[in-house]
Amino acid sequence: MTRTALTGEEVLTAAARLVRAEGPGALTMRRLATELGTAVTSIYWHVGNRESLLDALVERTIREMGEIHPTGETPHARIVSVARALHSALRERPQLIAMVHERGLTERMFLPAQQALVHEMHAAGLRGETAAETVRAVQFQVVGFVLVERNRERSPEQHPSEGELWDSPTAEHDPALARALAGPVDTGRLFAVSLEALVTSLLSPTAPAS
Repeated sequence: MTRTALTGEEVLTAAARLVRAEGPGALTMRRLATELGTAVTSIYWHVGNRESLLDALVERTIREMGEIHPTGETPHARIVSVARALHSALRERPQLIAMVHERGLTERMFLPAQQALVHEMHAAGLRGETAAETVRAVQFQVVGFVLVERNRERSPEQHPSEGELWDSPTAEHDPALARALAGPVDTGRLFAVSLEALVTSLLSPTAPAS
């Protein structure tokens, strides 16, 4: 039975869910209508043609990426919270982020997160080129980490594997190190450790000035 009282926001939500699960290629007006239990004409009435729908999804993604609210009692904690929120947002919607990037809107998408970081850099006493460099260092750390995670997830099975490559001689006769490098990577912990180290270094009074 065809449903009634469909809203444009419901159409966008369903379209975003489909893109996140299967990529933009899976998004057709007919498929979307089936997912929503409505007529194709209803989809067109709410969002226009497919290109208009994709444009609306990109704008929606940019708005969502701007919803970053720092938390914590110190600039350090709030900077870490922004980085964590940005990391989660990027990880949750890679297909949609790719659509933003393809339209040349990446810098606009990152602006709210950068502004939040700028505010915290100022609160930490950093100004000018030093603050700018620190903002970019945090942003590049997050984006680079996401890219490495995605690459590891999509890469073919490795032969030989890390477990086969690392032994005590390879690790300069450090058996504990060899065992750790041969085991699975806890990317969540690694991100937290590297982020904390980076932010601590950047906010250190002894950090080299630009």
